[in-house]
Parts: sequence; structure tokens; C-alpha cells
Amino acid sequence: MLVVLGPAPASAGTPGTWWALDVDGRDAAPLDSCPAGAVAGLVDALPGRLRLPADHIRWVLASVGAEYGTWLDAGLRVRRAWDLSLSQRILRTAATAGGAQVSYAPVVEIPVHVPADPLAAPPRRGPEQDAFFDLTADASPGVPDAPTLAAEARRQREAIGGSARPDRLWMLVTAESQGALIAEEMHTAGLPWDAEVHDALLTDIIGPRPAEGERPARLQELAEQVAEDLGAPGLNPDSPPSLLRALQNAGVTVDSTRQSDLKQWIDSGGTLRQERARMLEALVEYKARSRLHTANGWHWLDSWVKEGRFHPRYLVGGVVTGRWAAHGGGAMQVPAVVRDAVRADPGHVLTVADASQVEPRILAAMSADPALAGAGTTEDLYREVAEQGRTRGTALDDRSRAKIALLGAMYGSTTGDSAALLPHLRRLYPQAIGLLERAAAMGESGNQVCTWLGRWSPQPEQRWLDAVADRQTRAAESRARSLRRAAGRFTRNFVVQGTAAEWALCWMGELRRRLHNEAPGTQLVFFVHDEVVLHGPTHEADSAGRLATEAAEAAGRLLFPDAPVTFPLTVAQVRSYADAT
Repeated sequence: MLVVLGPAPASAGTPGTWWALDVDGRDAAPLDSCPAGAVAGLVDALPGRLRLPADHIRWVLASVGAEYGTWLDAGLRVRRAWDLSLSQRILRTAATAGGAQVSYAPVVEIPVHVPADPLAAPPRRGPEQDAFFDLTADASPGVPDAPTLAAEARRQREAIGGSARPDRLWMLVTAESQGALIAEEMHTAGLPWDAEVHDALLTDIIGPRPAEGERPARLQELAEQVAEDLGAPGLNPDSPPSLLRALQNAGVTVDSTRQSDLKQWIDSGGTLRQERARMLEALVEYKARSRLHTANGWHWLDSWVKEGRFHPRYLVGGVVTGRWAAHGGGAMQVPAVVRDAVRADPGHVLTVADASQVEPRILAAMSADPALAGAGTTEDLYREVAEQGRTRGTALDDRSRAKIALLGAMYGSTTGDSAALLPHLRRLYPQAIGLLERAAAMGESGNQVCTWLGRWSPQPEQRWLDAVADRQTRAAESRARSLRRAAGRFTRNFVVQGTAAEWALCWMGELRRRLHNEAPGTQLVFFVHDEVVLHGPTHEADSAGRLATEAAEAAGRLLFPDAPVTFPLTVAQVRSYADAT
């Protein structure tokens, strides 16, 4: 049963009241109603009133991210939901694809909820801007009323039902909404974090915590060393213009102060250059340690770690491929140097499950290439590709070459070893490489591509179309070729990376369900692309590891029931996150 939750319409004369409506109901009479602050109680009680098991109801919300946190604070978790804002984003993009893949026009615009970032600087105020900037960071124009949300749910369902593959598209919409539930649950639970260990790590690497506005002692020493090495007394290495000028005056001919440019300059060779490169040792070290201070220093610790928990904020589908992003806190990239601060509670253990070689396995399953699918049934796909290459007499005769070739094919590398090995890869796996090359051709011609479940790539902007059509000069024609190739590289990878993101959603959804049934004390507390971290009592550790593995295989079968490809995991059970890597 689909039950939509939203404010009562103004015509009902009950301001501040929320309604629960049956999406399929023929009239606008609510199943139940409550004050806006008591929605969690309504959700908890309604299944009993309807004489339905709780998991027989899918709760339809304008935004799970905007509402579910208050339910969790009240101690209520639900099994199923439908996030209309996330689904709307998927359907709107699909509706722009050629061939009328989806016919959809929303009943109401529902913006995706973006939570507040505690580290974000307050906006600057200009003249007569006070009223505008009085809005909070997560302010929104308001939630549409319940009847409007019900109409939007029906419109979305009709669009999905009329699509080319409604079964897959509905799976994507529900998996995305399940992901929104998981993201809020992980935020509420938090990743166990020992602030004392974190402080000790910072002190060891950059020095004791300084007074506000000052550098830690070790950073200050390095800053002074940089100034001395470059012959620039008083240099502030945090000022890119000043640092670039000092570097160029010292004979370091770089165009920027980025670490990648400095490393490229060092690696380019020459005796004199190597001698000058020694001047950059302190600068490179300063940049690395300064990055730690800025991204995960004491200010980060104060803002994001509360009562022994890091509470990351995720943006579900925040990347156009469907991958998640982090809204503040750097949740998608916890540096190895601070991972020892992630410590299980006494009597508990961290289960870290890392999926292996997901994207090439996804390519094998999507393309139904028999030889690559065969490699995808083994623990180490790259090693099996090398074995197949050796047997067929190709240059793909060792694991490192096999990995370079496959990654280059999926990411559109056109130079170096990966480009040279592509003909050998095409000979071994014509169906897999053919899928990638068709996706690239679609992008180069300005068309959209989609993932296995039906998430479409963005429609090209008009300025891109204008630029690739411009052949008036040699420079314009060269730029057009470059833009087309870049679009092809994007769409080539979109179909694989986006489908891998869908597999990850299904994996987490399966794992969440299995934990609820078999290891209820263990929680999903962290996620980054192909890795999850669970936290639970020691007596559930064996079950947690097994369930993570079983859920990965179940996700593969759900997406690709006819493919023999497997999705093996590396599972570590540790007290410290640092011990899992």
C-alpha cells in the first residue's frame, strides 16, 4: 500500500496538520491526521489501525532527507519509502532522452533536500540583502500538500509504467528511495570516532592545537623552511599568488602551485631541475600536512564529531552517474592518516566490507560478453583476463596490463599503454568493448545514454551543441573534436559507473534488510562507493560478515539474474578502521 504524507490542504482549514492519504484512494479523505510535529507517531500507529504489517506500507514523502531524521530521533525506523524528489530528478532526465523513453511532466516541482553544512561559511551580506540571507541553509519553499503529493506519485507511477523497461525503472526509483533511508540512518547512528585518538594523531603530525588564527607548530616550522628554501622571507605558503611568484623567482617554472604540477615539474628530469627540486621537499610536505589541518583538523573535529560519533551528511545520487556525494564533512574520503580514530565501542567490532573490481564485473554482466563474464566468476578478474590473454596470444599477458587495459577502456584513455592494448582487448571481448564504444559514440553525437536500470545521462547544453557544430575555423573545429571526445569519454564511463552505483544501492538495501532480520544490533554506519562499514556487538560479527557477502551476491542476481558474474568482497573485522586497509 502506498501512503503519502504531507501537509493538509489549506482548504481543509486545519493549518499545521499533516495528512496520511492512500495514493490510490478515490476521495481526499485522510486515512489519519496529526499535528506536524507528531508524524512519527502517526507512522508508528497507522499500520495497526489499517490491520497491515508495517512492511506492507511504502511511505511516500516529498523528501526522505527532510523528514526521516525526526522519525529516527523518535526511535522509529521504517522498511520502505518512496522519495518523490529523488524520483522526480530521475524521471525528468529520462524524459529528455531521444525516442520518448519516458513521458513525464511533474504535477509539482519538488527540490531535492540539501541539509545544512556546519562548516559552511555564512553568506556575505550586501545592501538590502538582510531579508534574503535570513533564510536558513536548508530553507525550502515549503512542502506541497498531501493531495498534491498523491497526484505527483500517481503521475510518476504512470510515467514509470509507460517506460520501455518499467520493471527496471521502478527498481531504480525504489532503490534510490531506500538509499535515502539508509543515508539518514547512517547520519543518525554515526561512525564511532575517538576524539582523543584524533587529537593525538594531529598533534603528532602537525603539532599541538594552536590558538585560533595561528598555525600548529610543525606547520609553522615547515612554512618558515619553505620561505628560506625559496629565498622569500615572510612568504605565506597559503597564498597561491605569493607562492607562485616565489617559485618562479627561484627557477621553478610551474603555472600553478598545485601538488600535481609541482610533482610533474620534479619528475620531468634534468640535473639542474633535480637540484632545485630539493627546494620543494618542505613545500610538498607542508601542503600535505596543511591539507590535513584544513580538511580534518580540530575545527572539523569540533563540528562533525559529537559524543563519540562522526555524523556524515550524504547526498543520495549527488553525482550525475548516481554515485553518492557528501555534503560537508568529507564523508566520501576519510584520509588514511586519521582512520585510526575510528574505533569500535567496547564489546563491539567494525565489519569493513569492500567489493572487488565492481566496474569491470558490471561491464561483463551488462554486455553479456561470455569470455569477460567467465573472468567475472573468479575472485581476481584481472588475473583471469591476463590468463585468457596469454592463452589467446595477446599482449594482455600479465595482471597489470590487463588492469590498465580494462580501466582505460572504461574511462576512455586514448594515450599510453591502455590505448595500445585496446585492440587486444577488443579481440578478446568484442561484446564488452562494443558496448563501451557504442556509448562513446552516443555521447560524441550529443545523445544521452542510460544505466542498466534506467538513469539517463544529462542532456547536452545548447552551448555544447553550438560549439561542436562550429567548423568556421581550424581552431573551432579542433575544439569541437575535443569536446566530442570528452563527451564520449563521459558517456562511455557513465553506463558502467552508474550501473555500479545501482548495484551498490541494491547491496546496501539487501544488507539493511538482512541485518534487521538476523543481526539487529549491527548497523550500517559508513559508505563510500564500493565499501561499507558496519558497527555491532562482537557476538554478531560472524553474522555481519556473512550477511554482507550474501547481500552482495543477492544484489548481483537482482540486477543480472542471467549473468554468471559474481561480486566477491574483502571482509575485515577490526577494532580500528585503520587495521582494515
